[in-house]
Amino acid sequence: MDAYTLGDGKGTDIVVWTYGATLVEVRVPDRDGHSDNVAHRLPTLADYADRDTNAYVGATVGRFCRNVAHGTITLDGVRHTLDRNAGPHHLHGGTHGFDRLVWREAGTERTEDHVTLTLALDSPDGDQGYPGDLHVETVYRLDRETTLTVAFRATTTAPTVVGLTNHTFWNLAGAGAGTGRTADRHHLAVNATRALRFDGDQVPLPGPPSPVTGTPLHLTGADPLGELRVDNFYVLDDPRSWAADLHDPASGRHLRLSTDQSGMGVYTGDALHPPRAGVCLQPSAWPDAPNRPDFPSARLDPGETYTATTRYVFSVR
Repeated sequence: MDAYTLGDGKGTDIVVWTYGATLVEVRVPDRDGHSDNVAHRLPTLADYADRDTNAYVGATVGRFCRNVAHGTITLDGVRHTLDRNAGPHHLHGGTHGFDRLVWREAGTERTEDHVTLTLALDSPDGDQGYPGDLHVETVYRLDRETTLTVAFRATTTAPTVVGLTNHTFWNLAGAGAGTGRTADRHHLAVNATRALRFDGDQVPLPGPPSPVTGTPLHLTGADPLGELRVDNFYVLDDPRSWAADLHDPASGRHLRLSTDQSGMGVYTGDALHPPRAGVCLQPSAWPDAPNRPDFPSARLDPGETYTATTRYVFSVR
């Protein structure tokens, strides 16, 4: 495994591992100019390799993130059985998904405006049950405007499904907040008035997304998260403008996320070790999209290129 550090020369640095194409650290200044890591990280590589301690922390998740009901997909009349790693269902790419693999460096770039790292992976036909040889790239770019861009690209040799995301848990208080810190004092706004409804296995229920206005799941940023438990998928209203705002009043750090994805998972990390050590914001394809013709398609065909881009803009208030 290799580790890469990218810096903007103004106090913001990120650390990326080739294991899982994982975003391990994001060090940004607070209102007093003190830089600290705002991405929840695990103590050692062994902890990242241990599924009992690693809830996909910081990883690139795929071939298809989130849930595929009953671990099956049908493409052009052919039924494919995927690895079932969440009871009867398929979750986050399977037992040996992209988060469990060592990616290779496919290029670095440094200009006056940004530094970029590209990591690549080749997933063979039948990997975790998915059809088609898939070539995947994860791109991390940090620019001088304190913006981190995470982009994904993929091509296939046969019809398949793809939905990639980054699974970082954000805690803007920073590592210096001490052991057992949580993001409970953070203010979170999500640019969405609808969310999917799930059953007990996190499989979307039949029917359209439900309004969240007037419910605890309507996240406006007006109040701290407190003890609110969230593990939902939001239908974003204007994600290219902004999808989420996260703010820590104590440090002054602020994160604005924008994306070209139409939905985003939000998880308050209640099953993390330690619990609620960060908030996960996952722009991605919709859960169980391969089996839901009423959801945006996650299909990728030969000759096409899958792309997904998310930008994280850091500032202080």
